[in-house]
Amino acid sequence: MLAKRIIPCLDVKDGKTVKGVNFENLRYAGDPVMLAKKYSDDGADELVFLDITATNEKRKTTVEMVREVAKQVFIPFTVGGGINSVDDMKILLNAGADKISINSAAVKNPDLIKQASSYFGSQCVVIAIDAKQVNNDYYVFINAGKLNTQILLKDWIIQVQKLGAGEILLTSMDADGTQNGFDINMTKLASEYSSIPIIASGGAGANSGHFYDVFNLGNADAALAASIFHFNTLSIPKLKKELQEKNIEVRI
Repeated sequence: MLAKRIIPCLDVKDGKTVKGVNFENLRYAGDPVMLAKKYSDDGADELVFLDITATNEKRKTTVEMVREVAKQVFIPFTVGGGINSVDDMKILLNAGADKISINSAAVKNPDLIKQASSYFGSQCVVIAIDAKQVNNDYYVFINAGKLNTQILLKDWIIQVQKLGAGEILLTSMDADGTQNGFDINMTKLASEYSSIPIIASGGAGANSGHFYDVFNLGNADAALAASIFHFNTLSIPKLKKELQEKNIEVRI
């Protein structure tokens, strides 16, 4: 069995790490470069850097900041935000990213997934999906959660796999920032339709039980969190130790 991964996320806006609730009411959470180094030193398995307003502001991810973060971390590093072409991906990979995350651009141009996986290999291509429950079904949202695509989550998961995605970063908009626990039902549904790794995101609180549940009940391969790590309510070493005590295989 592969070890479950713990992944801190840096949501970056205007060069600063921020965190909100349900994609709203952002507050300052620290310097992204300093946080990245801390998480790498603390034993995070990977790191995700998302320029959360790049798409809506119709601009590219800040390459210089990606370069600075890459200098500080010695773990796999995924970058997303405002990426619309293979050329955009080349620039970020050359700046030090190990993987590229695409969300809105993939929905608007699904062929981009195929292009990216053909050019860089599927292991480099992470499809980020922001999903929300509407009338008892889960739908895919884009443009920082502002637009309902009317695409069912399960249908999109099936499609991105066929196009060559290597991994799915699945964020529950309903749970995001609440610290009440991951959306187990949504994660489990996604896992049932996916043969590639699922990273669960949204809702992690200062409770290792939330992570235990998303791994054990939701069948997630990795769990991503932000607030609890940024504001020191739960450390990565403590979380991993508690998961190990609950017989969840993690890298210590």
